[in-house]
Amino acid sequence: MSQILFRNASLLDPRWDEARGGYEVLVEGERIKEVSAKPIKAANARTVDCGKRTLMPGLIDCHVHVFLSEVNIRNLENIPLTLMTARAADLMKGMIDRGFTTVRDTGGADWGIKTAVETGLIAGPRLFISGRAIGPTGGHSDSRRRTDQGAPCGCCNAMVYSMAVADGPDDVRKTVREQMRQGADQVKIMCSGGVASPYDPLDSLQFSEAEIAAATDEARNFGRYVLAHAYTPEAITRAVSNGVRTIEHGNLIDDKAAKLLKSKGGYMVANLVTYFVMKERAAQFGMTADMLAKNDIVLDGALRSLETCKKAGVKVGYGSDLLGQLQVEQSREFLFRAEVLKPLEIIRQATVVGAEVLRQEGKLGVVEPGAFADLIVVDGDPLKNLKLFLDQGKHLPLIMKAGRFHKNAL
Repeated sequence: MSQILFRNASLLDPRWDEARGGYEVLVEGERIKEVSAKPIKAANARTVDCGKRTLMPGLIDCHVHVFLSEVNIRNLENIPLTLMTARAADLMKGMIDRGFTTVRDTGGADWGIKTAVETGLIAGPRLFISGRAIGPTGGHSDSRRRTDQGAPCGCCNAMVYSMAVADGPDDVRKTVREQMRQGADQVKIMCSGGVASPYDPLDSLQFSEAEIAAATDEARNFGRYVLAHAYTPEAITRAVSNGVRTIEHGNLIDDKAAKLLKSKGGYMVANLVTYFVMKERAAQFGMTADMLAKNDIVLDGALRSLETCKKAGVKVGYGSDLLGQLQVEQSREFLFRAEVLKPLEIIRQATVVGAEVLRQEGKLGVVEPGAFADLIVVDGDPLKNLKLFLDQGKHLPLIMKAGRFHKNAL
């Protein structure tokens, strides 16, 4: 197997409290073979001089939607699967260009697009897919207009393709099984109302306890887990009490719900940037006044939710949850979190915690022997300047995924 030796690097393994100078890292094949503060002997290795820049793990975004290529998701009704796939390819290239070598798609991406990335047909990050996001009739994943009596075919409608409706424990169980049959790494369910869906109140409770329990039981039987869209304490409590492992968004979480999530060993995947950016720009892409009013409610609790989780000891993953044209803002999440968290805490959320969420501890998010060689080089110290993650990867001269260069300007 070919070897690549990184020399003269300031190494930032996020488990440390600081970057450490003078390190060398040897990559063999798709994995890291050796990490040392002393010179590594590798006569046949290709050498990369990092010029004392920061070498660190690739970033992990635990909440993206590569198939939701419209801010107003109603527009996806007119998007065939061919165009959806082409748009997804462009969106994913943008993600890996920004240093995100792994993402968890939380509703929409299927085994086909995942295989296309894995086989090198499309440039993009590692994909952990959920298949179709599942919700009840009238809930956050019900894509029908009020004038629609039945569910339209998903073969030429990107919105229907990305979302599923199930009612009752048996139907939920069957739909969950279908996602796993289709290669889902995890299962996404809806437990409260949402911003981008026009008809469900934000504080609505979606899926009964029995329906949630059916989903989590089936996922657990298959060796998978369930993540739940949930904003309010009531929705979070119902989800976590019935086996949900990760809460998505969680903007309105309170102390009691956070303590419950901690006691169950669960995670929250926050995504602040989407609410701030939707307030700034979503109207120009057709998001309605009613949707934006709901956005204001969850925006108010966004930063507070991070403080609540930190107080309770809940681990929080990095998520962006941006739609369509707004996905270029993915890295601004670092800056919003910096209003309440330290840079190292945020970087850990986007690496080590992300790997835990994905059940990839020791394989992703760290720089150690045996881990995948998903690495980025940063022009400076991100612990001192998080803005180095901005500008669409401008300050990342090198990006490697699985031992292969996606970008190398060194």
